Amino acid sequence: MKIGVPKEIKIKENRVGLVPAGVRQLVKDGHELYVQTNAGIGIGVSDQDYINAGAKILPKAEDVFDKAEMIVKVKEPQPVELAMLRPKHILYTYLHLAADLELTRGLMKTGCTGVAYETIQNPDGSLPLLVPMSEVAGRMATQVGANNLQVDHGGKGLLLGGVPGVRRGKVTIIGCGIAGTNAMKMAVGMGADVTAIDLSTKRLAEIDDLFDNRITTLFSNIENIERSVLNSDLVIGAVLIPGAKAPKLVTRDMISRMERGSVVVDIAVDQGGCIETCRPTTHENPTFVIDGVIHYCVANMPGAVAYTSTYALTNVTLKYARMLAANGVDKAAKQDHSLLRGLNTYKGNLVYEQIARDLDLPFTDLKL
Repeated sequence: MKIGVPKEIKIKENRVGLVPAGVRQLVKDGHELYVQTNAGIGIGVSDQDYINAGAKILPKAEDVFDKAEMIVKVKEPQPVELAMLRPKHILYTYLHLAADLELTRGLMKTGCTGVAYETIQNPDGSLPLLVPMSEVAGRMATQVGANNLQVDHGGKGLLLGGVPGVRRGKVTIIGCGIAGTNAMKMAVGMGADVTAIDLSTKRLAEIDDLFDNRITTLFSNIENIERSVLNSDLVIGAVLIPGAKAPKLVTRDMISRMERGSVVVDIAVDQGGCIETCRPTTHENPTFVIDGVIHYCVANMPGAVAYTSTYALTNVTLKYARMLAANGVDKAAKQDHSLLRGLNTYKGNLVYEQIARDLDLPFTDLKL
């Protein structure tokens, strides 16, 4: 198969869909690799590195899309990339369609088959291609939250860990999945007073055990969320429903009653966000203020640590890229149910039911 790796064009997105090791493996498998010039520059990988791995370098994205049958990316296609997609293409990338009607319609219009990293799902419910970026985003959330609490960033001037004689910062983390747990690790490591909220009492028990009773765990309901949010210096939203739009758990009213200079970070913003006042921002303009509360809502947080993120991501995406390249979509999806769950669009049809429900679009039951 002919596989293309374009340079990412989303604002401040420095990750790349394949590293040279992945290119080398796919070439060894018998495929042709086409990489856009400077695609790896954001992680310190040169065109010559890709050439040494067996790829051909092409100057423009149009050339890559024209040559390739499968496009391997990191982020959802931008409008100029949508215009280059054709029915022949397999698009293998993060899509996050549930919160973006325009993108979903545009992707369907291209007629391509979209395989989303974030909905490839194992039988046990785990999301193997979302895990590494959730780990990165969770750790970053506490880091950027602590940074924005500084006075020079508009915050209340509070150190999360405090010092002897001065209170520690209070952090509430809503959602105890991969992202939330990693946010907790950082917050506890900084010495903060941490509260974790989740719907699963089983998961709360695991968190209590994992952190040796150093974290307050609360069942997720409106009263517990409200009380915790109002008493927090930093609130991190880390709620995930696979393939679906995130529920709004922190309301505008709660935000309006938080102490001025507090910070909220919504990791779920690429799925619509779980904090009502949040909207997607970029690394160029990462924050905005509502009712005196600083909001950090960058939709591609891991792009800021592109080296770590790219290698962590490609460690897990290569497996399915090889399956798709070797067998094509139909055969690969028949052979692997986890990969089947990754199909969001198929030849222009929307085939992921939860996305169709969230966006009120026609759903096509995919029976391969």
